[in-house]
Amino acid sequence: LKLQFLYLIGPTHTHSHGSHTAMRCAAALLALAAGPASGEWPVIPPHTLPTTAPTYLLNRSTIIMPCNNTGFTDPATTVGWAIVDFDWSNSKGTGTADGWVKHQPMDDEEMLFEQVKMTAAATPGTTIWVYRNTVYGYPWYTSVRKTLDDPAYRPWYFKFAESAKPWYSNPCDTAQPEKCSDLYHSQEQSPGYPHGDGDCAAPGCDCGTQPCGFYVWNHSSDAVVYNQTFQEWFVHSYMLNEVGMSPLVSGFFWDDIWNPQCQIEDQVPKTCEDMGLTQADLNQLTDSYQKNMEALKQATLALGKFSWQMLWTGGAVDNFGQTMPYPIVPKEPAQCAALFRSLCTADSAPQTRAMMFPLHGETETLPTSPDLMQDIASFMLLRGDYAYIGWAWTYCSRGYPFPPEFNADYGTPQGLCGETAAGSGVFTREYTKATIQLDCNTWTADFTAKP
Repeated sequence: LKLQFLYLIGPTHTHSHGSHTAMRCAAALLALAAGPASGEWPVIPPHTLPTTAPTYLLNRSTIIMPCNNTGFTDPATTVGWAIVDFDWSNSKGTGTADGWVKHQPMDDEEMLFEQVKMTAAATPGTTIWVYRNTVYGYPWYTSVRKTLDDPAYRPWYFKFAESAKPWYSNPCDTAQPEKCSDLYHSQEQSPGYPHGDGDCAAPGCDCGTQPCGFYVWNHSSDAVVYNQTFQEWFVHSYMLNEVGMSPLVSGFFWDDIWNPQCQIEDQVPKTCEDMGLTQADLNQLTDSYQKNMEALKQATLALGKFSWQMLWTGGAVDNFGQTMPYPIVPKEPAQCAALFRSLCTADSAPQTRAMMFPLHGETETLPTSPDLMQDIASFMLLRGDYAYIGWAWTYCSRGYPFPPEFNADYGTPQGLCGETAAGSGVFTREYTKATIQLDCNTWTADFTAKP
C-alpha cells in the first residue's frame, strides 16, 4: 500500500517484552501492504488534528511513554514533559514488588488512574494519555472483567472452536487447573503464578471468574446487552469511562488492529484458527472493527482528546502512529537532504498532521546526546501547529531526564523551512525569535537569536 511506510517502519509495541518484536513488524507489513481503502482505520487522513489550541513552545511540545513495572512511576521522573502516555504494564508488580497483579481481584485500571492523578498533581500543565487495547479484552481492567464475569456479555467474545482442537492456547489456568473458560484467550503477556508476565500472589492470579489471558472481542456482534450495543459499550463504557472522560486524561494509546490477514499483533500461533474464524469472518470482522474505530475516533476528537495512533511518526502522509518508530530525519547527508526537500512544503505530513518526532539516542542519556540540538533544529524546521518531540515505547523502567534545552523559546514560525540554495543540503526556517538551521552535510545545527 505505502512504500514509504514499508521503508520507514520501526519495531512495534511489545509492552515490556522484546520476543515478539520481529513477528509484529512482519504482521504490520503484511497487513498494511494489503491495507484498507483510504479513509478507513488505520489510515489517518491529513488534517486529522487535535481540537485544542496549538502551541509552539518547545517544552509544551514534548511527549514520552513511560512505564514502571515494579510500582508507580515516580512523578519526579517525568517532570517537564508535556504529555506522559502510560502503558498498561505500569505498576504491574513484577517479581516480589507489589502491584496490580498481586491484588484480588486485579485492578490495573484503577492503579493506572491513580498514576494519572499523581503525575498531573506533580507537574502542573502536564496532561496524561492512557493505554487501551482495541482487539483484546484484558481481564485485569475492571471494566473488561465485569463483562467476562457476566454471562450476558458472552456474545461479545469469541469462543474456542471445538472443530479446531487441539488448541494452541490453554483454556485453563496452569496454577488453578480447575479454572477454565471456553471463551478464547491466550497467555500472551499475561500474569502467572508463581511466575508470568507479572508474578501473582498465592494461591494464584485473580482475574475474576475467568483465567487470566488475552480475550478477543467480536466487533461484529449484534447482541444488545443491558440496552447497549458492543460499539456503545466499547466507546462509552470502556474507552470513555470514568478514566477516559477525566479532564486529567487528554489522550490514549489504542493498541493492536484487525485485518483480513489475522495479523492483529500480540498474537500467538493459531490465534484465528483456535477461534474457528473463516476468511469471510475475518473480512466482516475487519469491516466492523473499522466502523467501531471510526466511531471511537470521532467521539474522542469531539471531546478534545487525541490518540497516539492518530499521530504521524514518519512515512506516508496518512500513516498511523507507530509504537517504536525510527527517527524521522536520517543523519546520512543525502537522505537527510532528500527528506527535508520532500517535507518543507505546505501539504506535507508535518504541516497537515499531528507529528510525533522520535529522538535519536537513548532516553537516559538525552541531556548529553550528541544529536540533541540537531534533533531540536530538525523538529522546529519541520513542525506544524501540532507536534511533539520525545520518546515512543522504549520498554519499562527507563529514565526520562528532561533536557534544559527544551525550555528555549524560539517564538512562532514566519513561513516554512527551505533550502538555502538549490542542492546546498542546508535548511533554514525563520521564527519570530530565532533563525534555525540544519546542515545535512555536516549534521550540525545553528540557532541565531533575533534582537
